[in-house]
Amino acid sequence: MSAPLDENTRSIILATVPALKAHGLAITTEMYKRLLATPAIRDLFNLSHQQDGEQPKALALAVLCYAEHINDLGALGGMVERIAEKHVGLNILPEHYPYVATALLGAIGHVLGDAATPEILDAWGKAYWFLADILIGREKQIYDGNESMPGGWKGWRAFRIRARRNETATIVSFDLVPEDGGALFRHKAGQYLSFKLDVPEHGSQRRNYSISSAPGADHYRISVRRQDGGVASTWLHDSVKEGDILQVANPAGDFFLNDADSNPVVFLTAGVGLTPVISMMGELAQTRTNRHIHYIHGAESRALTAFVPQIDDLAKSDRVKADFFYSKEQAPAQDGTPGVTTHAGRITPAWLLQTLDRTATYYICGPDSFMRDMVEALKSAKLPATQIRYEFFGSAADPELVLSAA
Repeated sequence: MSAPLDENTRSIILATVPALKAHGLAITTEMYKRLLATPAIRDLFNLSHQQDGEQPKALALAVLCYAEHINDLGALGGMVERIAEKHVGLNILPEHYPYVATALLGAIGHVLGDAATPEILDAWGKAYWFLADILIGREKQIYDGNESMPGGWKGWRAFRIRARRNETATIVSFDLVPEDGGALFRHKAGQYLSFKLDVPEHGSQRRNYSISSAPGADHYRISVRRQDGGVASTWLHDSVKEGDILQVANPAGDFFLNDADSNPVVFLTAGVGLTPVISMMGELAQTRTNRHIHYIHGAESRALTAFVPQIDDLAKSDRVKADFFYSKEQAPAQDGTPGVTTHAGRITPAWLLQTLDRTATYYICGPDSFMRDMVEALKSAKLPATQIRYEFFGSAADPELVLSAA
């Protein structure tokens, strides 16, 4: 365990904040260039986030956030937990951390040149290992906890695709069962699975997909949208069939239902961001909860909206009130289901505030711009932060979302 950071080290780290604001992205881009030169490390990453620049942006924000809060690290608890869960999903191990340290310090020296004095590099070395030890310790707790639970495992486990079905023209669901026939770990509604995929002509790929099935089922279901140019999603849609085997890590993620919360629930989603929420609604339906549930979803059209029949069934049983927004339908027809209303256009902050339930906990998932608009609207209405929860898709490179959730 690293020693606590001394005052001099923390002062030096704080003094580097302006340099990080000016050169942070250049530093993290150079860091990944160095890091990914090692094949064993390169295979741990989602390389699509390197190509579009999202991963360096996300790390630059995290490093800046760490530096700015170096005297109040308790404020970073949420960010640390998200990173630890992500690392567990990707099977990051203690032996991987020295590679990152070498790449990060080398990148700082390369980008800052003579401004990266020995004192600055020494301070950042201490700061890195202080945080690394926190993450390693928390990741061990998660690994050990998962492995000790019924059906839990550590590392990669082979799962067979028992069934696949088209939810829409762009979303396919896959039902996964353990190839070894063993028990299935009961995930928390909202968590995701991480996959080690061997994609022909693209090699080893890492991806995360939210579990869309409710906890307690005899399988995991993921629902994957085809991404334009997406290596993994295109392969899954076009080539992966029933009976195929995929390598899967134990469920992970810190976006899940709070069992201790009895507030009404508002699920606010757009696009494929509905997948973790469908799992949450499935769990609430199983428990026959008395909590009021309001589901709000935005999509281009009804035809491109997955799980509409399931939502209709919940609405018919008076367990869910639903509002669907279709941005490419001028006058969307009502489907006649009591409790379900359709709207033309997108979900707007103004509409959200008009329907605001101050007693509810909001669970938000979708594209970064959508989540930012929704979160900002709720915060502008002075809704407590404890009642605003959201999931990061992709690499979490939106600064306002990352820093507000730290």
